[in-house]
Amino acid sequence: MVPQWQYQVRFDVVDAAISESIRRKAQDPALTRLFEILARHRAVPKSQFDAFSEYVTAAEERGVDGYPLYQWTKATIENPAKKEKYLKSFTLYVDDQEVYAKEIADGLESDLQPLATSGLITRISKYDTNPDNNPQPPRRGGKG
Repeated sequence: MVPQWQYQVRFDVVDAAISESIRRKAQDPALTRLFEILARHRAVPKSQFDAFSEYVTAAEERGVDGYPLYQWTKATIENPAKKEKYLKSFTLYVDDQEVYAKEIADGLESDLQPLATSGLITRISKYDTNPDNNPQPPRRGGKG
């Protein structure tokens, strides 16, 4: 039986001002089309910086031993250049799920494509849960 991989869609936006408007869910006319597409797919954007920050906070509250990416993630959010990068990068959650069926991811990717053409979005990426296609966590105390 062939495994049924789950998928995730991410996108990057053109600048920090657009990113901040998305993060605040601002009623910015430039974002109307984006928010309409996301609502149609029951998708909510979360900046990767915010997700990383939540991970670090959870690790620090619960003990870092259970969080193998803690050191890398903390170093990432403390690096100004990486912070800027990840503030403009968004992961889409559909029905509160971080990964979802291929058909859902394909639909999102397709509907977002015109926003990439218009320049609001600079990159759209689709990832799957197949471990062969994804980097593995770094080894503790060393480089992965």
